[in-house]
Formats: sequence, structure tokens, C-alpha cells
Amino acid sequence: IGVASCADQDKPQPVWDAVLAQRPDFFVFAGDNVYASDTPFDIARLRRAYAALAAKDNFERLRSAVPHLAVWDDHDYGLNDGGAEFAHKQASKDEFLRFWRVDANDPRRTREGLYHAQTVAAGARRVQIIGLDTRWFRSPLRPTDHRGAAGRERYLPDPDAGKTMLGEAQWRWLEARLREPADLRLLVSSVQCVVEGHGWERWGNLPAERERLYRLIRDTGASGVVVLSGDRHIGGIYREANATLPYPLYELTSSGVTHPWTTAREAGPNRMDPLVTVVHYGLVEADFAARQLTLGLRDVNDRPLHRHTIAFDELRIT
Repeated sequence: IGVASCADQDKPQPVWDAVLAQRPDFFVFAGDNVYASDTPFDIARLRRAYAALAAKDNFERLRSAVPHLAVWDDHDYGLNDGGAEFAHKQASKDEFLRFWRVDANDPRRTREGLYHAQTVAAGARRVQIIGLDTRWFRSPLRPTDHRGAAGRERYLPDPDAGKTMLGEAQWRWLEARLREPADLRLLVSSVQCVVEGHGWERWGNLPAERERLYRLIRDTGASGVVVLSGDRHIGGIYREANATLPYPLYELTSSGVTHPWTTAREAGPNRMDPLVTVVHYGLVEADFAARQLTLGLRDVNDRPLHRHTIAFDELRIT
């Protein structure tokens, strides 16, 4: 299962050729699939952005050949760092549904937000891909008291337990999905989840909501949860062994289809390797016979950058 995010439609996107060479069984477009968040918001600009992406032959070949799930992040949502306050989110959603060819009877057309789940069969095994919407319902974030300072760049953790990341309807939906039978669950969050050490957008800005997610994984008994994220223009693999979690939660961030942050530096206390600051995509390889999962990042020439293999037993996959 491949994953990537942050694809400027006006820049070359040769990484899709590397993805096609890998021939994944499934692909996750993890947000910022186009860039159309300049202010004031212009729906025509968003349509042109999607049209420019569709005109890229290698992207179209990937989208046509490989089953996929897409979520949005702020730049295809339409407002940089935007949340529930964005006045044009319905118009932006309509364009998302059109571009990604979402079926007329799909539940995303009749409820708020764009959260969605799909299950992929691997023989008798089931891999569940859960795409969260971290934009439509999200409460305002707490601004930093020292803009640009390391670890406090834009936002600070907000102790207000009344703020939400997902909204109650999506939380109920997520609980139902985690109670469904599955062997491996890839939880797609456009913004980073377990990651510590920076003050950009992340679940850690709403610590009560992140703790709620950890409790939900524990209380539903959902095994095999791994997080996929984007947004940051960097790549990384992270591991969090929180006291609330029933097992370590791994996160693969893949964010750099066209314009990675080449000079990025940050503490990354739960990051497992140096940051990836070149064009890349992510790859999740599930080997059910060997009972192991490999998280990897690969460059534009499909060469491995980082790889970590995790035993199913660590994720309590039976």
C-alpha cells in the first residue's frame, strides 16, 4: 500500500512513475493533493488545480490502475491550516467529490465531512484503510506565544477539552469502524498524530482529542492500528508507546511529492530515523505469512530511504 501527500499541480511529479513501478495493491492520497488555498478563496482556482493534476499522465495512470482512497488537507480543503470555520468548505467538498469520482450513492455525499473507510482483501486477511477528515470539524488551534521558535513554531497545545479534532459524528463513526473485524488497520490522518517535537499542526495541539483516540484504540480492542499522515513536506517514521495505548502506535509520514522542506530540522523525540527531506513516497508492506509489517520511505528513483519491520505480535495481530 503506497501513500503520499503534498503535490503541487504546477510542478513536475515524477514520483508517480516510481510508484507505478512498485505496482502497489492500493494507494492512499493523504492530503494536499493540489494547492488552492490562497486567500480570498476562489472555487475556479480549485477547479483549475484539479484539472492541472488530472492532466499529468503518470498521475492519471496511477489513479486509473490502482484502487485508492483520498483524504484532503488544508491546501485542497481551501484554507491554509483551516478547520471548521472555513466558510467555503461545502463548495470545496463538492469539487473533491467530483474530481475523485465518488459514487452517487457514497455516504460522503449525504453527511458532513469527507471521512471514509475501505477494506482490502489479502486472501483471507482484511486490511482496513480508515480515512479521517481532520479539517471539516476541527476547532480553532491555540496560536503560539513565540512564532518561529523551535517546538513552538505556530501553535501550542490547548488544554480545552471542549475542542474537537473530528467532531462527534465522526468519532462515533470511527468507533464503529474500529470494532469491525480486520487484521491490519491503516488510520489515515492528514496531520501528524503521535509525533512530538514541533509546533506546527498536529494532534498534540489538542491533547485531549489525541488521548481520546488512544483510549478508543484501547477500548475497542482494535489490533493492528498504524497511522499514515502527510502535511509536513518531510518524511519520517515514528513510534509512540503511550501508557494509554494497548501497544506501540507507529506512524508513517510521507509528504513530499513535489516540494519537500529540504532544510527541515526538528527534535523528533519519537522519530526513529533522520527526517527525509527529498522527494519521496511511503510504502506499507504486509507479509501475512511471515507475520510482519514493513514501513518504508522511497525516493523518486524508487530507492529505499528508511525501512522498519514490525512483528505482528507487537501490534497484537492474531
